[in-house]
Amino acid sequence: MATTTAAELRGLSRTELNARVLELKKELFTLRFAAQTGQLESHGRLREARKDIARIYTVLQERNLGLVAEPDEGEKKE
Repeated sequence: MATTTAAELRGLSRTELNARVLELKKELFTLRFAAQTGQLESHGRLREARKDIARIYTVLQERNLGLVAEPDEGEKKE
């Protein structure tokens, strides 16, 4: 999974963001496991995954605080 920007994430619905967080957490677990067993080739991906999760949580918190409106279903990027 490539690194995403906050602007791209703001166009996604809450359910899509939650699904992406679960996917990234599974990937992060796998990466940590590979790092501990010495099988990880790209250590930079650990950092990217953590930052992607933080970006998603930031977008969700902005919506909870009312700083950013929820995207309309018709405006979703495909």
